[in-house]
Parts: sequence; C-alpha cells; structure tokens
Amino acid sequence: MDFSIKALDSKSTIASIKTGCIAVAVFENKTLSAAAQALNHKGDISAALKSGDITGKAGSTLLLRGVNGVVAERVLLVGLGKEDSVSEKDFSSAVQAVARTFSSLGASDAIVALPFDAVASRDTAWAIRCYVQNARDAAYRFDSLKSKKEPAPVGVKKISFAVASTSANLAKEAITQAVAVANGIDLTKDLGNLPANVCTPTYLANTAKKMAKEFKLQVEVLDRKQLQALKMGSFLSVTNGSVEPPKFIVIKHLGGKAKDAPTVLVGKGITFDSGGISLKPGAAMDEMKYDMGGAASVLGTMRAIAELKLKLNVIVVVPTCENMPSGSATKPGDIVTSMSGQTIEVLNTDAEGRLVLCDALTYVERFKPATVVDVATLTGACITALGHHNSGLFTRSDDAHDALANELLAAGKAAGDTAWRMPIEDSYQEQLKSNFADMANIGGPAGGAVTAACFLERYTKKYTWAHLDIAGTAWKSGAAKGSTGRPVPLLTSFLIQRAQAAK
Repeated sequence: MDFSIKALDSKSTIASIKTGCIAVAVFENKTLSAAAQALNHKGDISAALKSGDITGKAGSTLLLRGVNGVVAERVLLVGLGKEDSVSEKDFSSAVQAVARTFSSLGASDAIVALPFDAVASRDTAWAIRCYVQNARDAAYRFDSLKSKKEPAPVGVKKISFAVASTSANLAKEAITQAVAVANGIDLTKDLGNLPANVCTPTYLANTAKKMAKEFKLQVEVLDRKQLQALKMGSFLSVTNGSVEPPKFIVIKHLGGKAKDAPTVLVGKGITFDSGGISLKPGAAMDEMKYDMGGAASVLGTMRAIAELKLKLNVIVVVPTCENMPSGSATKPGDIVTSMSGQTIEVLNTDAEGRLVLCDALTYVERFKPATVVDVATLTGACITALGHHNSGLFTRSDDAHDALANELLAAGKAAGDTAWRMPIEDSYQEQLKSNFADMANIGGPAGGAVTAACFLERYTKKYTWAHLDIAGTAWKSGAAKGSTGRPVPLLTSFLIQRAQAAK
C-alpha cells in the first residue's frame, strides 16, 4: 500500500483529477464538505443526501459512479458526524469506513479528500497519520503458518491525500512517520502472534540481529554464561525450568549527539508464561505467548525510529526467556539474589516478569540514561483496574518524574494510544515485606499492579524511570484474537517529541 500527497491549487482542482475514486465527507445536517461541494457541479451529491441514501452519521458511506462533471470514476461519500463538532472518534470511524471500502474496490488508485483540519485541537498531520495507521491495521494479515494462505487482498493499492499546496510538506512528513510507525506495529504484531514454539528467546535475538543489519544499528546478545558472570540471579531464576536458553538483547540506535545521554526502553520478553510451579489455569493459557508483548513493542519501536533515522540516542534492552515448570524450576519460597545484590523471596513463580525486569533495570545503569521506560505485560490486576483501553503508567512523584509522566501521557494522546497514570507510594511498599529476604516478589491481591510497579521502582533509584503495564492493551482475545501492536504508537511519538526537543 503506497501513500502520497496530491497538492491542490487553482490549476489542479479536485474535480479534474483522474483516479479510480475520490472520498469526500458529508455531515449529519445534510451539508457537504468543501471537497464534496467542489464535486457537486450538477447536484448529484446533494441529491443523494436529500434522498436519504446516506445520513452523514460518522462511518456511513455511499458509493456513487459517473458523477456529472467529475473526472474520477467513482465518488465515495463518507459520513463525518456533526459539522460543528467532529470528534476524534468520529474521524477515526470515517477513515476506517473509507479503508474498508477501498479494500474491496475495483480500482488501483484513489484519493482521500476529507477535511483533515475538521477535528478540534488536531491538525492535518494528525488526520493523515490516523488514516495511514487505520488503513494498515485493516490490511494486516497473519497467515504465514497456514498451509493455505488467505486470498491476497484486492482493492486500492495507491492512496493520495488531497491537501492544499501550502500543507504539502507537512503532510508528506506525516506520511513518512505514519508508515514507519505502521511498519513497527506490524513487526510487533508478527512477533506477538507467532506461537511460542517459533518465537523463542533465540528467535527474538535473531530478529534484533536482522534489524540491526538492515538499519545499521549496534546489537549485542548476552547468553547464560555472560548473565551468570553479571550475577543476574533474579533473571536466571525464571529460566531454570526451561530447556530454551535465555537471551539478553541490547540494540542501539545512536542518532543523536555522541555526548547525549540515551533514552532506554526495556521490554519484558517472556516468550511463554506457564506460571512455572505456580501453574496458571489451563483456560486461555495459549494467550501467554503474548507475555513478550513488551519486548515485541520495544523492538517494533526501534524499527520505527531506525526507519525514520531519528536524531536521538535510543537503546532497547530485552531480557527474554520462558517460564516453565520442571524438576529444576524455581520453587515458591526460594530466595534469589538480584544483580543489584538485593535478595528476593519468590512467593509466586507466576510473578516472574518483575524478576526478569529488575536485573535489566540494574544493567541499564551503565548507560547513564537520560530516561528509562520499561514496558511489560506485567499484571492481570492492571486489566482489572483499567480494562483494555489504557495502559497503566507508573512513576515516582517528583518534578522530574512528573515531567516524564506528562511526556508519556501527551505522546499517548497524540498517537491515540493512551495511558493512565497510577500511583506509586511508600505505603504500598509495605506489602512487599519478607521475613526472610529483602523483599517478596508479590504483595498480595490488593493493588497488585501498584505493588508490582513498587517492586521495580526499588531497582531504578539512579535514573529517571517510568513503567508501562500493557497487560490489558497488548493483545485482544476472542474472535479478534491477536496482538494490537501497542504501545508502539505511544513510544514512537514520545521519542519523536524528545528528538524535536533536543534540536
């Protein structure tokens, strides 16, 4: 799917463009957008509205052929809701409807001429990014492991956005960013949707190496002996029950100034989580292949910023292994020593993500980071708290961390990949007390997402840090089962904003 810009001026009007289809907007009050008015020479479009064939409700569509005075073969009318208050939701519904129609249209090319500046507090660049990502999401398929592939999608392959010539450069930049993010999302989805017998820690490591070669990044993969030498006893305790070797992936994009401190992303990479000796229930355990959603998302983000050649120093760290039960597996009640020297009483082996992450969070001290953000499908408690709409955002409460939280929240809102800030307070730390070690790895059922974040916070005292719990947002269940690719849009937007601020 190719995207481009069609700049309009006095010499190049919407009605004179030769194309398979032009999509224009209509509103609930039976009025036409400016582009629709420009195609309404003989009253064909206003007649369709008056007839009631399309209501103008957001997402409604009507395909017209042979519109008088229009060179394009077809005109697609798309409802955009109320003219005076087009919401982000209404605009998204409209572009999704356009993408669906284009996917089955008997045309190779089309033009989207919606009013890209109609959404309050949003600009043309946002609207174009919204379309590209929705179109790519609708086009995504995962059938690589099927013996009989799904029929290749037909429909429109080349899509142009009709914008005023004065907005052309901004629109082109928006396409570039949106395509890079979509490519990162696709990688994240592919990694998440692969079964755990394919997407092993070694597979993730090889994916990082392949990406590093393609985009000329630096990559290092540490194996068990190196992790033992680093005294990552907490991480390694999770690997004890599996025959799959653990990997510790470090991939660097050094696009900023040599002396600039890097932004570090850490992604939890449990390629399958059985719960270990604290075995999970059998129902929906197959979905625990998604427990590497944090790793997949930071690798997808790295792909996006590498494609954009972002002028920022970014390091991605992925501790990855399986969590399996066996005679050699870590047992409830075992005490392990983390890389930091702090000891942990493992009361529940199914709270393994924090055991993996804490050693990674200690390891990244060596980079003297400007900021560290860890991303993890960490707790079911976060789903209970926030459902599947917002990722959980946790940081300390002080000026530096409040500023970081606001950056991430703003990036999520800008990208349509939202998060909600949750508390970290000393009172919750009390729940992690252990009679036999420096801390327990669980704090009981009350406030489980918060106590998990509090556990991680103990390993992040030397830098500015935030934690994203994506347990509720990384994948969908049921008929729509599959990876969502979140929070690649949030993280990429966050890094783009940082790069712009560093100019």
